Amino acid sequence: MSIEIEKATLESACKEMIETILLCLPNAFKGTIYRMGRPPELVAERITSGVLSDLRKASISWGLPERSEYNPPGKPWLEYRDEPGRPLEAMAWCVERQKSWTSEDPEKDIRSVRLQVDGTSEDSHHMEPVLVRKSDLLLDINDSVQYPANLEGKMIWEESEFVVVAVIKIHFRPYTIQMGSPETKVIKKLSRSLGTQLLSYQLRQDSLRAMQKLAKDRLDACNILADSLRNAIMKTGLIFSLVKQEIGFLRDQWEQLLLDELKEKNAKVEAIEELNDILRGVIGEAHPFSEDLLGVQKRFLELSLHPVKAENWIVKQI
Repeated sequence: MSIEIEKATLESACKEMIETILLCLPNAFKGTIYRMGRPPELVAERITSGVLSDLRKASISWGLPERSEYNPPGKPWLEYRDEPGRPLEAMAWCVERQKSWTSEDPEKDIRSVRLQVDGTSEDSHHMEPVLVRKSDLLLDINDSVQYPANLEGKMIWEESEFVVVAVIKIHFRPYTIQMGSPETKVIKKLSRSLGTQLLSYQLRQDSLRAMQKLAKDRLDACNILADSLRNAIMKTGLIFSLVKQEIGFLRDQWEQLLLDELKEKNAKVEAIEELNDILRGVIGEAHPFSEDLLGVQKRFLELSLHPVKAENWIVKQI
């Protein structure tokens, strides 16, 4: 249960959101958006970062920092959740509690990793989770999702209607941001807009995949049906041929019964025998042409054909 769209589409949407925030908030100068992966791993991955380099020209420099634990392939939940013996992270707060985190005073930020590790402060910043309803992402109600657990072993998001699909982080000029300030409210509203946009991309991609699968299934079904029809036609043709042979055999038997009853000779046999005698008298039985013609006439006697078809067969041999 996560946003899984094409990288280029995701990056474009994130850049558009960062640009909107930086150009709307005069005290903001840098923005980063992280994507949350599938639960229970919940890998937090930095998608892109933008720095406002020239406010007058509205110029933004894009890219990822050279070194960051959140650069691709990202950082899994078990490595950034709250645990004793390691620094607390604002990312864990936003993901687990689905609430924002505002660093008003960087020197007193209890979730500043840099401050906890080496005693240096970071920028003033605000982090906002991007929420999407579970019911919107989980299209199949039969699917089960395993959510990650916090340090106490309690599953996060279990009682929430939402999941976190991304986190927005906006850096501000020193001491210009406060909890509940207009800037944070703007970011929260824009986070909802980003969630809706990402969801629409996800649904569109899912629809395309479903259409492609349906087209493939239809093609496979057509191929199976074609094979079945082909086999049926072949079997029907064989059966029809056998039926015709059987009918021809029965016709011969019936004709023979009539001839025996009327005490008459078989005109077909007499005609062939007469032709054979003529052939032997003219060119002899040992001649190659004579052997071929005698074989054809013998074959004709063995066939059980309808009179019309028998005539056609003779014409074809001639």
